[in-house]
Amino acid sequence: MHHHNHYYGQTHILARWCGLDDEHPPRIRGYLQHGWNVGCGWNPVHEFFDGAWRYTWSDAPRRRGHSLGRRNYHVVGAPFLYLAELEPTLGAVPEDERRGTLWFLFHGWEGGGRGGRIEGDHARLISEIKETETEPVTISLYYTEFERREVRRAYEKAGFDVICFGRRGWNYEGTDRRFLYKQLETFRRFRRVAANRLSTAVFFGVAAGCEPAVYGDPMSLEGDDPLFGGQARIARLWPEMLGKEIDLAAARATTDVELGRRHLMPPEEMRMLFDWNHRD
Repeated sequence: MHHHNHYYGQTHILARWCGLDDEHPPRIRGYLQHGWNVGCGWNPVHEFFDGAWRYTWSDAPRRRGHSLGRRNYHVVGAPFLYLAELEPTLGAVPEDERRGTLWFLFHGWEGGGRGGRIEGDHARLISEIKETETEPVTISLYYTEFERREVRRAYEKAGFDVICFGRRGWNYEGTDRRFLYKQLETFRRFRRVAANRLSTAVFFGVAAGCEPAVYGDPMSLEGDDPLFGGQARIARLWPEMLGKEIDLAAARATTDVELGRRHLMPPEEMRMLFDWNHRD
Protein backbone atom coordinates (compact mmCIF):
# COMPACT_ATOMS: atom_id res chain seq x y z
CA MET A 1 0.00 0.00 0.00
CA HIS A 2 2.90 2.36 0.72
CA HIS A 3 6.49 2.08 -0.45
CA HIS A 4 7.79 2.86 3.07
CA ASN A 5 6.66 -0.64 4.05
CA HIS A 6 9.46 -2.04 1.89
CA TYR A 7 12.20 0.07 3.52
CA TYR A 8 15.13 -2.15 4.56
CA GLY A 9 13.24 -5.19 3.26
CA GLN A 10 10.90 -5.23 6.26
CA THR A 11 7.81 -6.51 4.44
CA HIS A 12 10.02 -9.18 2.90
CA ILE A 13 11.06 -10.39 6.35
CA LEU A 14 7.48 -10.56 7.58
CA ALA A 15 6.45 -12.44 4.45
CA ARG A 16 9.19 -14.99 5.09
CA TRP A 17 8.05 -15.29 8.72
CA CYS A 18 4.60 -16.13 7.40
CA GLY A 19 5.94 -18.76 5.00
CA LEU A 20 5.27 -16.63 1.91
CA ASP A 21 7.37 -15.38 -1.00
CA ASP A 22 9.97 -13.02 0.47
CA GLU A 23 11.32 -11.93 -2.89
CA HIS A 24 7.99 -10.56 -4.07
CA PRO A 25 6.02 -10.18 -0.82
CA PRO A 26 2.29 -9.52 -0.74
CA ARG A 27 1.18 -6.01 0.05
CA ILE A 28 0.50 -4.78 3.57
CA ARG A 29 -2.76 -2.86 3.38
CA GLY A 30 -1.67 -0.19 5.79
CA TYR A 31 1.46 1.52 7.08
CA LEU A 32 4.30 -0.35 8.75
CA GLN A 33 6.61 1.60 11.07
CA HIS A 34 10.05 1.53 9.45
CA GLY A 35 12.31 2.92 12.20
CA TRP A 36 12.41 3.66 15.90
CA ASN A 37 10.23 6.68 16.45
CA VAL A 38 9.69 9.09 19.35
CA GLY A 39 6.27 10.10 18.02
CA CYS A 40 3.27 8.11 16.86
CA GLY A 41 5.35 5.89 14.59
CA TRP A 42 5.85 8.21 11.64
CA ASN A 43 6.98 11.68 10.64
CA PRO A 44 4.50 14.28 11.95
CA VAL A 45 3.68 15.39 8.40
CA HIS A 46 3.28 11.89 6.97
CA GLU A 47 0.07 11.59 4.95
CA PHE A 48 -2.27 8.64 5.47
CA PHE A 49 -5.20 7.29 3.55
CA ASP A 50 -8.37 7.61 5.60
CA GLY A 51 -9.18 4.43 7.48
CA ALA A 52 -5.81 2.77 6.83
CA TRP A 53 -4.28 0.65 9.58
CA ARG A 54 -1.02 1.72 11.21
CA TYR A 55 1.24 -1.14 12.29
CA THR A 56 3.72 -0.10 14.97
CA TRP A 57 6.63 -1.93 16.57
CA SER A 58 5.59 -1.21 20.14
CA ASP A 59 2.71 0.09 22.20
CA ALA A 60 4.15 3.54 22.98
CA PRO A 61 3.65 4.93 19.42
CA ARG A 62 0.11 3.57 19.49
CA ARG A 63 -0.60 5.38 22.76
CA ARG A 64 0.94 8.60 21.46
CA GLY A 65 -1.14 8.29 18.30
CA HIS A 66 -4.31 7.79 20.30
CA SER A 67 -3.52 10.90 22.35
CA LEU A 68 -3.49 12.82 19.04
CA GLY A 69 -6.88 11.42 18.06
CA ARG A 70 -5.54 8.87 15.61
CA ARG A 71 -6.96 5.36 15.48
CA ASN A 72 -6.60 2.04 13.63
CA TYR A 73 -3.34 1.01 15.30
CA HIS A 74 -2.08 -2.53 15.74
CA VAL A 75 1.20 -3.43 17.45
CA VAL A 76 3.18 -6.14 15.64
CA GLY A 77 6.78 -5.93 16.92
CA ALA A 78 9.86 -4.90 14.95
CA PRO A 79 10.65 -6.97 11.83
CA PHE A 80 14.29 -7.08 13.00
CA LEU A 81 13.22 -9.27 15.93
CA TYR A 82 11.43 -11.66 13.58
CA LEU A 83 14.59 -11.82 11.48
CA ALA A 84 16.67 -12.66 14.55
CA GLU A 85 14.27 -15.55 15.22
CA LEU A 86 14.52 -16.71 11.62
CA GLU A 87 18.32 -16.48 11.60
CA PRO A 88 19.50 -17.52 15.10
CA THR A 89 23.07 -18.27 13.98
CA LEU A 90 23.66 -15.71 11.20
CA GLY A 91 27.06 -14.13 11.89
CA ALA A 92 27.16 -15.45 15.45
CA VAL A 93 30.52 -15.95 17.15
CA PRO A 94 31.23 -17.11 20.72
CA GLU A 95 30.54 -14.31 23.19
CA ASP A 96 34.18 -14.03 24.25
CA GLU A 97 35.24 -13.57 20.60
CA ARG A 98 33.13 -10.46 19.98
CA ARG A 99 35.45 -7.50 19.44
CA GLY A 100 35.33 -3.81 18.68
CA THR A 101 32.71 -1.10 18.35
CA LEU A 102 30.29 -0.66 15.45
CA TRP A 103 29.72 3.10 15.45
CA PHE A 104 26.71 4.61 13.63
CA LEU A 105 26.86 8.22 12.56
CA PHE A 106 23.47 9.94 12.72
CA HIS A 107 22.36 10.11 9.12
CA GLY A 108 20.34 12.23 6.78
CA TRP A 109 17.69 11.08 4.37
CA GLU A 110 16.70 11.24 0.72
CA GLY A 111 15.26 14.73 1.09
CA GLY A 112 16.61 16.28 -2.06
CA GLY A 113 15.70 19.94 -2.11
CA ARG A 114 13.60 19.58 1.04
CA GLY A 115 16.56 19.00 3.30
CA GLY A 116 17.98 15.83 4.77
CA ARG A 117 21.72 16.63 5.11
CA ILE A 118 23.45 16.40 8.47
CA GLU A 119 25.90 19.06 9.60
CA GLY A 120 28.26 18.91 12.56
CA ASP A 121 31.81 18.88 13.85
CA HIS A 122 33.17 15.59 12.54
CA ALA A 123 36.71 16.31 13.75
CA ARG A 124 35.53 16.78 17.33
CA LEU A 125 33.43 13.63 17.14
CA ILE A 126 36.36 11.61 15.79
CA SER A 127 38.52 12.84 18.65
CA GLU A 128 35.91 11.82 21.21
CA ILE A 129 35.48 8.38 19.67
CA LYS A 130 39.24 7.79 19.83
CA GLU A 131 39.35 8.94 23.46
CA THR A 132 36.44 6.68 24.43
CA GLU A 133 36.72 3.39 22.56
CA THR A 134 39.34 0.90 23.71
CA GLU A 135 38.95 -1.57 20.84
CA PRO A 136 38.98 -1.15 17.03
CA VAL A 137 36.15 0.99 15.67
CA THR A 138 34.19 0.46 12.46
CA ILE A 139 32.14 3.46 11.32
CA SER A 140 28.82 2.73 9.63
CA LEU A 141 27.59 5.47 7.30
CA TYR A 142 24.22 5.49 5.65
CA TYR A 143 24.63 5.91 1.91
CA THR A 144 23.59 9.59 2.09
CA GLU A 145 26.81 10.27 4.04
CA PHE A 146 28.91 7.52 2.47
CA GLU A 147 28.45 9.22 -0.90
CA ARG A 148 29.50 12.60 0.54
CA ARG A 149 33.23 12.24 -0.03
CA GLU A 150 34.17 14.87 2.57
CA VAL A 151 32.29 12.96 5.29
CA ARG A 152 33.51 9.48 4.33
CA ARG A 153 37.13 10.58 3.93
CA ALA A 154 37.15 12.29 7.35
CA TYR A 155 36.59 8.93 9.05
CA GLU A 156 38.84 6.99 6.70
CA LYS A 157 41.72 9.42 7.28
CA ALA A 158 41.20 9.02 11.03
CA GLY A 159 42.10 5.35 10.61
CA PHE A 160 38.64 3.81 11.01
CA ASP A 161 37.19 1.09 8.83
CA VAL A 162 34.19 2.67 7.09
CA ILE A 163 31.29 0.58 5.83
CA CYS A 164 27.85 1.15 4.33
CA PHE A 165 24.98 -1.31 4.55
CA GLY A 166 23.36 0.07 1.42
CA ARG A 167 20.06 1.72 0.57
CA ARG A 168 16.64 1.23 2.04
CA GLY A 169 14.93 1.78 -1.30
CA TRP A 170 12.54 4.44 -2.58
CA ASN A 171 9.22 4.07 -4.39
CA TYR A 172 9.78 0.30 -4.57
CA GLU A 173 13.04 0.85 -6.47
CA GLY A 174 16.45 -0.13 -5.14
CA THR A 175 15.19 -1.93 -2.06
CA ASP A 176 17.91 -4.15 -0.63
CA ARG A 177 15.89 -6.92 1.00
CA ARG A 178 19.12 -8.18 2.63
CA PHE A 179 19.80 -4.84 4.36
CA LEU A 180 18.78 -6.02 7.84
CA TYR A 181 20.35 -9.43 7.28
CA LYS A 182 23.69 -7.69 6.75
CA GLN A 183 23.20 -5.58 9.85
CA LEU A 184 22.27 -8.56 12.03
CA GLU A 185 25.25 -10.56 10.79
CA THR A 186 27.60 -7.65 11.50
CA PHE A 187 26.18 -6.77 14.91
CA ARG A 188 26.81 -10.30 16.13
CA ARG A 189 30.56 -9.90 15.63
CA PHE A 190 30.94 -6.70 17.67
CA ARG A 191 31.10 -6.19 21.42
CA ARG A 192 29.72 -2.64 21.37
CA VAL A 193 27.30 -0.58 19.33
CA ALA A 194 27.51 3.20 19.56
CA ALA A 195 26.04 6.30 17.94
CA ASN A 196 25.87 10.05 18.40
CA ARG A 197 22.08 9.92 18.69
CA LEU A 198 19.77 7.33 20.17
CA SER A 199 18.50 5.59 17.06
CA THR A 200 17.14 2.43 15.51
CA ALA A 201 20.65 1.01 15.06
CA VAL A 202 21.40 1.24 18.79
CA PHE A 203 18.29 -0.76 19.66
CA PHE A 204 19.03 -3.31 16.95
CA GLY A 205 22.58 -3.67 18.24
CA VAL A 206 21.38 -4.31 21.79
CA ALA A 207 18.84 -6.85 20.50
CA ALA A 208 21.73 -8.60 18.71
CA GLY A 209 23.79 -8.81 21.91
CA CYS A 210 25.94 -5.65 21.80
CA GLU A 211 26.71 -3.32 24.70
CA PRO A 212 25.39 0.17 23.80
CA ALA A 213 26.74 3.70 24.02
CA VAL A 214 25.31 7.03 22.86
CA TYR A 215 27.59 10.06 23.04
CA GLY A 216 29.20 12.85 21.05
CA ASP A 217 27.97 15.75 18.94
CA PRO A 218 24.39 14.81 17.92
CA MET A 219 24.75 17.06 14.87
CA SER A 220 21.92 18.88 13.15
CA LEU A 221 19.66 17.83 10.32
CA GLU A 222 18.25 20.15 7.70
CA GLY A 223 14.48 20.09 7.91
CA ASP A 224 14.45 18.34 11.31
CA ASP A 225 10.83 18.61 12.49
CA PRO A 226 10.58 20.37 15.89
CA LEU A 227 7.39 18.44 16.64
CA PHE A 228 9.59 15.47 17.60
CA GLY A 229 10.88 17.44 20.60
CA GLY A 230 14.57 17.25 19.82
CA GLN A 231 17.38 15.84 21.92
CA ALA A 232 16.02 17.32 25.13
CA ARG A 233 12.93 15.13 24.88
CA ILE A 234 14.99 12.00 24.27
CA ALA A 235 17.13 12.81 27.33
CA ARG A 236 13.98 13.14 29.46
CA LEU A 237 12.31 9.94 28.27
CA TRP A 238 15.25 7.57 27.68
CA PRO A 239 18.06 8.69 30.02
CA GLU A 240 19.10 5.07 30.63
CA MET A 241 20.09 4.79 26.95
CA LEU A 242 22.50 7.73 26.92
CA GLY A 243 26.16 7.77 27.90
CA LYS A 244 29.52 6.16 27.18
CA GLU A 245 28.87 3.31 29.61
CA ILE A 246 25.27 2.15 29.90
CA ASP A 247 23.74 -0.37 32.28
CA LEU A 248 23.26 -3.38 30.03
CA ALA A 249 20.29 -4.86 31.89
CA ALA A 250 18.42 -1.54 31.71
CA ALA A 251 19.30 -1.14 28.03
CA ARG A 252 18.03 -4.61 27.21
CA ALA A 253 14.77 -4.01 29.09
CA THR A 254 14.19 -0.72 27.25
CA THR A 255 15.10 -2.32 23.93
CA ASP A 256 12.55 -5.08 24.44
CA VAL A 257 9.90 -2.43 25.08
CA GLU A 258 10.82 -0.18 22.16
CA LEU A 259 11.09 -3.03 19.66
CA GLY A 260 7.92 -4.66 20.96
CA ARG A 261 9.32 -8.07 21.85
CA ARG A 262 6.23 -9.11 23.79
CA HIS A 263 4.05 -8.29 20.79
CA LEU A 264 5.68 -10.75 18.38
CA MET A 265 3.02 -12.98 16.90
CA PRO A 266 2.96 -16.43 15.32
CA PRO A 267 2.80 -16.69 11.52
CA GLU A 268 -0.85 -17.74 11.54
CA GLU A 269 -1.90 -14.63 13.43
CA MET A 270 0.15 -12.32 11.22
CA ARG A 271 -1.26 -13.80 8.01
CA MET A 272 -4.75 -13.21 9.35
CA LEU A 273 -3.93 -9.66 10.50
CA PHE A 274 -2.48 -8.64 7.11
CA ASP A 275 -5.13 -10.59 5.17
CA TRP A 276 -2.36 -12.69 3.69
CA ASN A 277 -4.30 -15.94 3.69
CA HIS A 278 -5.70 -14.82 0.34
CA ARG A 279 -2.65 -13.55 -1.52
CA ASP A 280 -2.84 -10.88 -4.23
